[in-house]
Amino acid sequence: MYKRKDIKPFEKKVWLASPTMHGDELKWMTDAFNKNWMTTAGENVNELEKIAAASAGMKYAVALCNCTSALHLCVKLAGEKLYGKPVISHGALEGKRVFCSDMTFDATLNPVVYEGGIPVFIDIEETSWNMDPVALEKAFEMYPEVKLVVSAELYGFPGRMDRIKKICEKHGALLIEDAAEAMGATIDGIQCGAFGDYSAVSYNGNKIITGSSGGCLLTNDIEVANKARKWSTQARENAPWYQHEEVGYNYRISNVVAGVARGQYPYLAEHIAQKKAIYERYQEGLKDLPIKMNPVTEGTEPNYWLSAMIIDKEYMCKQVRDDSKSLYIPEEGKTCPTEILEAIASINAEGRPIWKPMHMQPMYRMHECIGKDGSIRAKTNAYIAGGTIDVGADIFERGLCLPSDNKMTPEEQDRIIGVIKECFE
Repeated sequence: MYKRKDIKPFEKKVWLASPTMHGDELKWMTDAFNKNWMTTAGENVNELEKIAAASAGMKYAVALCNCTSALHLCVKLAGEKLYGKPVISHGALEGKRVFCSDMTFDATLNPVVYEGGIPVFIDIEETSWNMDPVALEKAFEMYPEVKLVVSAELYGFPGRMDRIKKICEKHGALLIEDAAEAMGATIDGIQCGAFGDYSAVSYNGNKIITGSSGGCLLTNDIEVANKARKWSTQARENAPWYQHEEVGYNYRISNVVAGVARGQYPYLAEHIAQKKAIYERYQEGLKDLPIKMNPVTEGTEPNYWLSAMIIDKEYMCKQVRDDSKSLYIPEEGKTCPTEILEAIASINAEGRPIWKPMHMQPMYRMHECIGKDGSIRAKTNAYIAGGTIDVGADIFERGLCLPSDNKMTPEEQDRIIGVIKECFE
């Protein structure tokens, strides 16, 4: 177990990522209060949709109660476009395989399951930690009938979503872009959220900007936007009474929450600059250690939402994890994510493990995960037959997310860097 040297813990916790408020948020919340628009309609909702669409370089945005609901409607819209309207007891993707990001939060692909689809996971590439285009091509060779891909951008550091899009177009597949973590990041100057046939962004409390909750579905198709708005308000028909001809959802954003997100947008660039400074301080402070930071893919500009690191293989001490606990054996000159996270926690700062890949999750362990060589990934190990690396499992084994709150001071960050260095002593 990590034994902290005589370093006094922070009096106030340093968070992984917490909301940073400016005052405009309260202005628009108060406006909703004063006008008595305390419902899922109002000026804040309308303005947020305009701002969100313009910010992402898209024509339309539909503001919803969270990003997961946006992703669900993306999946439902794609499913009905591909396969037609399902019978009422089935989902739009009933029994259909869907290629999904493997290293992500499960909200990326749970909507596929909501709609009856079968996730087939695509391993990540070491050079970006995002969906591997080579592995995606292999997956299409194995399952040429697949017509939907759901791809996420990890920690605000995009890979080549443009290549993913071209592969989808080549195979006649639709692309859903989960840009929940990547708002404000760009690929060749194009905003993340603008690559999908259907895309989603998040205003969750820890994101680059926040509404406390909320999200938006992004599209260039007015019919898609109108359909999403209808479904999000219980699919009410245009009638003087409550008329329903299809299943709907209670997914619209509150006008009050929309006011928070509306007030945050002017500070998106400022937040990105602060997050970038944090990443660069870690990069400089840890440069002499056997670690690597999140990779920045050529041609991309991240939003630097979460700074993360992986430990070089030869400097990993022995570590084992089950589904809820982890153990390790301390070793001089070596460390592991568990030890570093304990060290960070000992000074009252918050880190967390890298996302556990979906193919290693109990609920998805029987699902396939396809690697760049066309092999099916092991369910729990970083290596499979022949020594091929399961990239997602390997990065999960060796990686962790560092405190990345944009209110963290350079002095606080220096102390965090110091305890990380101690772990290698």
